[in-house]
Amino acid sequence: MRAGTGVTRTVNVLRPIGRFLLPLLVSLILLVALWYGFLKLYPQVGLVGKSPGEVWHYLVTGPTSDTARRAIFGELRITLRDAVIGFGFGMSAALAVAALFVGVPAVAQAFMPVAMLLRSVPLVAITPIIVLVFGRGVLGVTVMAAIVVFFPALVMIMTGLRSAPRQATELVVAYGGSHWTALRMVALPAALPSVFAAARISVPGALIGALLGEWLGSGTGLGAGLIRAIPTFQYNRLWASIALVTVVSVVAYAVVGVLENLVLARFSPRAGRD
Repeated sequence: MRAGTGVTRTVNVLRPIGRFLLPLLVSLILLVALWYGFLKLYPQVGLVGKSPGEVWHYLVTGPTSDTARRAIFGELRITLRDAVIGFGFGMSAALAVAALFVGVPAVAQAFMPVAMLLRSVPLVAITPIIVLVFGRGVLGVTVMAAIVVFFPALVMIMTGLRSAPRQATELVVAYGGSHWTALRMVALPAALPSVFAAARISVPGALIGALLGEWLGSGTGLGAGLIRAIPTFQYNRLWASIALVTVVSVVAYAVVGVLENLVLARFSPRAGRD
């Protein structure tokens, strides 16, 4: 009986993982197919365009592949560091501000229009100000990645917090709990699907913000490497860098999805099965 229970638990854990690994594989195959299709559809790209096979030869089987891998993966590590830090700060800030806006509606009414106004300003336009204030190092790139993450996550998390069951919230208050206690015990668990949805959307956004910050600010990482590759005609390196960033984005999206299913299966079984 215990053995059967253990097998059932294992299956319940592996099922959400498999549910996201299969779409991950399909996504990667589709990306390769679209890549080949783009090159076939636009033959005028000529020598600038590189196929997946050529990128594979450049990174894996070519005579200079070791040097190419060391250079590109070294830049990728910097970009991933910048993106992870920016993602962490952006999501943490979004959670804190969303809780404040939901807990104190007057604050939301005063500052939400300002936040949406700032969101409408292109990041490229405010990059010089960010660089001037925070510098060209890790902090400046982190701020840019965090800004890309913050605003979409804020809106989605607020929506999730406001969707908490009203009866459960009133019950906590009726038993002497504060509104902040109700927010922590009722609203936050109810908002977990929205939090993870925001995280899935924000992962590629953090990478884009990091690349943009490296391009216009720090001059390091893949963001700067992409720009340097264009005037020096290093098109193999350019396409290899773009392919790596795309694969990392897809994998990171899938990893967040796996974590979402595991967490929701633990704290909200019904949501985890949906």
